[in-house]
Amino acid sequence: MKREFMTSAQAAEALGVGPTSVKRWADCGLLPCVRTPGGHRRFLRGEVERFLQREANNGWSLDTGDVNAWVDRLTSGASAFQVQSALFAERNRRGNWWQVADTLSRVMGELGRRWECGLMAILDEHAATESLERAIARCCESISLPPGAPTCLLAAAQGEDHTLGLSLGELVLRGAGWQGRWAGRMAPTSEIVSLMASRTVDLVVVAALGAAVEPADLAGQARTLIEGARRHGVRLVLAGVGPWPELGSQGDGLVWRVEGFEDFDKLLATLRVDERAPARR
Repeated sequence: MKREFMTSAQAAEALGVGPTSVKRWADCGLLPCVRTPGGHRRFLRGEVERFLQREANNGWSLDTGDVNAWVDRLTSGASAFQVQSALFAERNRRGNWWQVADTLSRVMGELGRRWECGLMAILDEHAATESLERAIARCCESISLPPGAPTCLLAAAQGEDHTLGLSLGELVLRGAGWQGRWAGRMAPTSEIVSLMASRTVDLVVVAALGAAVEPADLAGQARTLIEGARRHGVRLVLAGVGPWPELGSQGDGLVWRVEGFEDFDKLLATLRVDERAPARR
C-alpha cells in the first residue's frame, strides 16, 4: 500500500493550527516526520491522525494561537504589570476567569514541553513561571470583593511542590466573590484539619496537580481530610489531576472532587454560606 505523505501546511490544516506549531512539534519529536532531499518536512497521514486523536484524548486544545501568544509574552521579558494588564484584557475578552485559568494551565504545559524538548532552558521556564505567578497575585489583589465575602483556604497536598494551579484557582475564586487564604505548598494535613476545627474558613481546597504524590499517600491524606470535614462541618474540595481516590459516598454533600477550572467555577456558583457552613469568628 502506498503511504500518503503531507506537507507542513497540509498537516497544519488537518490539525487546525499554523505551520509553525507543526514544525515545532516535529522538532520536539512529538509529531514524527521525514525529510526530503531538499530538507522539507513530510508527515505520514496516519501519524498526523494518531497525533490528533492522542491530543484530543488528553484534552489538549490544538487551537494553540492563544497559548503560543502567551508563551511569547512570558518569555519576552514582559514586566509583571504588563502581564497583569494582559490577564485583565483576556478576562474581558472571554467574560470569565475560569477560561483564563484554563488557557494559562495549557500555557504552562507548553512551556514544560519546550523544556523537555530542549527548546527552552530551565532558567527561562522558571522565569516565565515566576512572571506569571507575580502577575496573578497582582490581579487577585486588585479584584474587589463584597463585604463579608466567604473565605477559602488554598493548600497543596503534602508531597506536591507546585502552586501555580492554586494561583490560577485563586483567580477563579476571586472572580466568584471569594476571599483566598493561602496555606501554600506541602501543607501538613494535620494543620489543615486543625484549621477546619477553628471554623474560620468556609471552604478548603487541597490540590494535587500531577503524579508527584504517590496514590497510596494521597489516599491517606484524603481520608484524614474527609474525616476532618465531616467532623467540623467544613466543605472540602480535592482538586487537580493528581491521583486522588474516588469519593463514592464519602462526600455526604461536604466533599467534592474537581479537576478543571470550569467545574470549580460551577461549584463555587452553587455554594452559599448557609447553616452548614462554619460560623467564622
